[in-house]
Amino acid sequence: MTKWLRKIWDEVARPIFLRPQRVQFAALCTRETPNGPEVLLITSRDTGRWIIPKGWPVDGMDGAETALQEAWEEAGVRAPNPSKEPIGHYTYDKILNDGTAYPVLTSVYRVDVQDLEDDFPEAGKRERVWVSPSTAADRVNEPELRDLLLQV
Repeated sequence: MTKWLRKIWDEVARPIFLRPQRVQFAALCTRETPNGPEVLLITSRDTGRWIIPKGWPVDGMDGAETALQEAWEEAGVRAPNPSKEPIGHYTYDKILNDGTAYPVLTSVYRVDVQDLEDDFPEAGKRERVWVSPSTAADRVNEPELRDLLLQV
C-alpha cells in the first residue's frame, strides 16, 4: 500500500468502518407484588415511547451507579444498590436532532426498587407505569430489550 493510501485508510476509512459503538447504561427497575414481579417503564421525553431509564456514562461512576442515577433522575427510583454486573445488553439507534443515527450498546442493570418518589428531576416530563414483564415487552420497541424483559 502506498504511503498516501495508508494515510487515507488510517485517518479516514478505518475510523468510519471500525467506529466503536456508543454505550449507555440502563436500569431495569423491578418490584415484587402478590401477582408476581412488575417492571417500571417510563416515556422518552422526545417521542413518548416506552423505555427503561438509561443514560450516557458519568465520570467517576461505574455502569451500575450510572444506571441507578438515571433511574433517580428519570423516574424517581430509590434503591440501595443495583447489581454490579449487567443482566444483559441491547442495541438501538439513537437518532440525533440532525437525523444522524448512532448505534448504541446499552448495558442493563437490575434495580430492586425500594421507594418511588414523586418529586424527582424529570417529574412532569415523563410518564411512568408499573406493568408485568410481558406487558412491558409488548410496549418497548427494541427486540433485545423485549427478550430481557421476558426473563424477569
